[in-house]
Amino acid sequence: MAATITYADFEAVDIRVGTIVDAQPFPEARKPAIKLVIDFGEAIGCKKSSAQLTVHYKPDQLIGRQVCAVVNFPPRQIGPFISEVLTLGMPDEDGAVVLVRPDLHVPNGGKLF
Repeated sequence: MAATITYADFEAVDIRVGTIVDAQPFPEARKPAIKLVIDFGEAIGCKKSSAQLTVHYKPDQLIGRQVCAVVNFPPRQIGPFISEVLTLGMPDEDGAVVLVRPDLHVPNGGKLF
């Protein structure tokens, strides 16, 4: 278990929902990954992310799927690609990533609270 944080610490992490509008294989990545473009709505726009999703997901299956991501981390260079947001997932029993997403469709850009 991680250290206890304050509510203000939690509020500092900006987790939003967005819809994947493009997904492409990322063969240049050290670990198998998929390059995503996620639409977070008018206020945030579309952002890029690299995610190690290849065990459970194929790029064409991800288009139109809503996901949750941290949108206020600084961009991160991953090989030749700049990842602008951290797409959130949980490990399955073997450690492969399963996406975190809302149970029902919600407006893009909605903030986790």
